[in-house]
Amino acid sequence: MGEVFAGRYELIDPIGRGGVGAVWRAWDHRRRRYVAAKVLQQSDAHTLLRFVREQALRIEHPHVLAPASWAADDDKVLFTMDLVSGGSLAHVIGDYGPLPPRFVCTLLDQLLSGLSTVHAEGVVHRDIKPANILMEATGTGRPHLRLSDFGISMRKGEPRLTETNYVVGTPGYFAPEQMMGAEPDFPADLFAVGLVALYLLQGQKPDSQALVEHFASYGTPSAPQGIPEPLWQVLAGLLQPDPQARFRTATGARKALTAAVEMLPEPGTDDEPVEVFDQIGPLPAGFGPAGPVTDQQAAEAGAPAGSGPIWSKTSTGSSSVPGSGSISTAAVRALRAPVACGPCSHGVDPARTASRGHH
Repeated sequence: MGEVFAGRYELIDPIGRGGVGAVWRAWDHRRRRYVAAKVLQQSDAHTLLRFVREQALRIEHPHVLAPASWAADDDKVLFTMDLVSGGSLAHVIGDYGPLPPRFVCTLLDQLLSGLSTVHAEGVVHRDIKPANILMEATGTGRPHLRLSDFGISMRKGEPRLTETNYVVGTPGYFAPEQMMGAEPDFPADLFAVGLVALYLLQGQKPDSQALVEHFASYGTPSAPQGIPEPLWQVLAGLLQPDPQARFRTATGARKALTAAVEMLPEPGTDDEPVEVFDQIGPLPAGFGPAGPVTDQQAAEAGAPAGSGPIWSKTSTGSSSVPGSGSISTAAVRALRAPVACGPCSHGVDPARTASRGHH
């Protein structure tokens, strides 16, 4: 049904695109489960080095989505992660708009919990934003987020892969010190967490520059409409323009959040429940919950013969079904096609940021 990569990962359908690679739903023939596979689509040395750094990251935490394994096949490389099907926080906001404060507190607590483990490993994420925070499809149950996309993360002390005074990340989520070319540090991630929380509570991307200017000129502003004061005090501790006045650790911010939650009003009985549903969609023909459907299984289910993949590795490294010729052409074409820019990370020159839009 799809290209079998390195004799193990069967690429099924693309589920996301970024600046340097495409993410596919894939079947792991060794572990017998579905995974997400990020396939590198650019082969220059700089991009490959970032890819190697990202795939080498191994952080196990229920609220972190880090690479689990990697493989190389001829001129292509990929790494795999757990398959998370509930979309991103950007999807949730698109569906519901502003979210209830207690729901946001649950998400914020999980994000800070995962980030504390990331920071404990000495890693600065550098690109925390709604599109990089994925959701498990939990329906109306307790939400479960996963911090993802460590493509531009770096360990403190590692050599930088960008020029001095060149800012890497997503415009609108930079901490003020990042714009000044400071070395990546944990408080910059915490500033981005504050902006994400504000986005969830207000339903739209905050104006980070205006916020920084207000803090710098007038001190901490009063709580915006709809944000309870105890919760706003936590956000203000994340959003301080001066990194020395900001929460220094994710653990410290999480403790303050726990105390604030105890002072929040109880949710109203008429509040609409927030549902996080599957954003990936059904499996294509030839695949079921337990993986690829064989010809025998298809026949037993009454499907036409040949509808299930009997795959084998050819001498050229592509996958084929006996009698049908190569079936990897479409997959290979998709892998080698130019990438449509979706949620992505760009380097931004501080001197040009004001006049340079982000697409």
